[in-house]
Amino acid sequence: MEAENHTELSEFLLLGLSDNPELQPMLFGLFLSMYLVTVLGNLLIVLAITSDSHLHTPMYFFLSNLSFVDICLISTTVPNMLVNIQVHSKDISYIGCLTQMYFFMFFAGLDNFLLTVMAYDRFVAICHPLHYMVIMNPCFCVLLVLMSWFIIFWASLLQILLMKRLTFSIGTEIPHFFCDLAQLLKVAASDTLINNIILYVAAALLWVFPLTGILFSYYQIVSSLMQMSSIAGKDKAFSTCGSHLSVVSLFYGTSIGVYFSSAVTHSSHRSLVASVMYTVVIPMLNPFIYSLRNKEVKGALGRLFSRAVSCL
Repeated sequence: MEAENHTELSEFLLLGLSDNPELQPMLFGLFLSMYLVTVLGNLLIVLAITSDSHLHTPMYFFLSNLSFVDICLISTTVPNMLVNIQVHSKDISYIGCLTQMYFFMFFAGLDNFLLTVMAYDRFVAICHPLHYMVIMNPCFCVLLVLMSWFIIFWASLLQILLMKRLTFSIGTEIPHFFCDLAQLLKVAASDTLINNIILYVAAALLWVFPLTGILFSYYQIVSSLMQMSSIAGKDKAFSTCGSHLSVVSLFYGTSIGVYFSSAVTHSSHRSLVASVMYTVVIPMLNPFIYSLRNKEVKGALGRLFSRAVSCL
């Protein structure tokens, strides 16, 4: 009973990106600008794809889902940080922290799964072009997305249920700008062995396996392209994969190369940098990567703007 009360009364302190009061206005302006650009850019991608019949294909269906998830992902962390900077407060309740942690894991995991599904889509399109529309039919595409939501929903919920068994001291400081699972496990007042084991198992199942699927898909794609004799065919195939490959490299490059290494070195600064990269910077860059490298998306955006101007 004592441990239960200890947990219920817990309130955390999010230390944020910097304690320097002179940097707070600059951080507020910077992250507010990045947040607005991310939401607007990804929203335009979703609107362009849904309103243009030329883009009603599996590849762009998955892209619209990815853009929607990116909006949700950045909305779980940045608005709360902006409010804390504005009101000069670092407090976050225990329930609020778990809620933020759940949605962050949920949408970050969805990002991961959607990138894997998009790699599979490119694999089928390039390696089995004659059967593409049969394999990637609308029902199967919707099923892939729903399965991703279902798996990540329960995987994230499991982590939260395991977190509720832990106890924390009142006023526990979290050296982060949002409630991150790894950081919270470090400051827990009770034994976290089971949580860490489940965390590593989940990381293997939900991150390593999807990454392996992406690498295998691109291995098959490259092998198939090497057998093509047409230079134009190779260029067209590479152009359809270029945007996705850029996003995959950014996403996994930051999360694996920096964030997971910080867990070994216990460097909170490196963890902060990595978190900013894949929670703020990458969702902001995704619309630019897909629009600047894709003529169909640029055309759809142009038609969307033309319709908007004509309605004014």
